[in-house]
Amino acid sequence: MNGYSDSSSDAETTSVGPRKRSHAQPLAKPVNKEKSSKKGKQGKPQGKKPVWTTELWEWSRTLIIAVIVVLLLHFFVFNLSTVKGQSMQPTLYEKEWLFVNKYTYMFGGSPQISDVIILKDPSNGEDKKEYLVKRVVGIPGDTIEIRQGQLYRNGELVVEPYTDTEIADFDYGPIKLKTDTYFVMGDNRHARASKDSRSFGPVPLDMIRGRADFILWPIIKLKAL
Repeated sequence: MNGYSDSSSDAETTSVGPRKRSHAQPLAKPVNKEKSSKKGKQGKPQGKKPVWTTELWEWSRTLIIAVIVVLLLHFFVFNLSTVKGQSMQPTLYEKEWLFVNKYTYMFGGSPQISDVIILKDPSNGEDKKEYLVKRVVGIPGDTIEIRQGQLYRNGELVVEPYTDTEIADFDYGPIKLKTDTYFVMGDNRHARASKDSRSFGPVPLDMIRGRADFILWPIIKLKAL
């Protein structure tokens, strides 16, 4: 054989066999359908909560906190009370709203002369009410007396600019107030217009619930007491 035939034979073999690639590329690995399916399920993003549920929770949480704050304020700081009856005229009239300060007496303070207070009704009659609004006219240690239509405290005549008439009821006393007891009266001094310490006696401190500081309603009567 000559070199030509050898070259021709080599060329034919080369043409028939697979061609060599200039840059070898790795063969693609077979896809495992089961793993791919699992991966797809695991990688699928979970659905987000609707926006309205988040907003509802925020509003609910705010409302709950607000209610708790109001209840705490109601029990320990202030209260709103509505005037019923005519016993505090001309200072207070029926259906007026009062801002009642509970904090002062609850944490060490004590009622003072001329304070308008809210107290539990100490009486036991048929006309017993849950709460009364009255004015403090005597504090522990004072001697209170009513004679000839005038109020006397420790033997001295008391000037009461919040009343519009002399005391039309019977004389009373003298009586000396014990520790933690207070003498209260309504500003309405007409006959039988007020149920107060003249009928149920001095009031113990633990029956006093707060001090009325303001008239809140109607708005045209807004003022401090």
